[in-house]
Amino acid sequence: MTPARTALAAALALGLAAAAPADDSTLKVKAGDKFPDVPLEAAQIDKVKKGGKTLSAADLKGKVAVIFFYPKASTKGCTIESCGFRDLAGEFPTDVVLVGASVDGMDAQNKFIKENDLPFPLLCDTDHKLVKALGIEKGSVSQRVTFLVDRDGVVRKVYTTVTPAKHPKEVLADARELAKTK
Repeated sequence: MTPARTALAAALALGLAAAAPADDSTLKVKAGDKFPDVPLEAAQIDKVKKGGKTLSAADLKGKVAVIFFYPKASTKGCTIESCGFRDLAGEFPTDVVLVGASVDGMDAQNKFIKENDLPFPLLCDTDHKLVKALGIEKGSVSQRVTFLVDRDGVVRKVYTTVTPAKHPKEVLADARELAKTK
């Protein structure tokens, strides 16, 4: 193997390669569409909804929502992205709700929250209902895609090319702008 190939293989193995864009052709929900109202169990649901067992788009009405999907809890890129949102959480306007999501179960999501002190709920799409409705299923996981949703439940922006370390700051700027509109 050439030195360049060896370096590329090492970077891929460590998850350091540039984020591959999600496949736009499979997206079923685009900017201007309603975000699907699929109720899912959520770890740390009480951060958004008191006394509930599931969280859905209907529960987020009246708030701007950032719903970011990641392939697998506690993996390198997913941890970098989630911790980026954690570190910026206090900079988002008060009417913006952050929600992480993956196909992981409740135990994995709770562990991810505890290990990284995440201050927002994490959806558990174990049956792949929401990722299928959005068109972001990729084998046994979800693609890394973020949806910025307005107060009426309408998707205003879809981020299909996500670099975990830079993405939270990009979303913060757009969420601030969207939160200004009433």
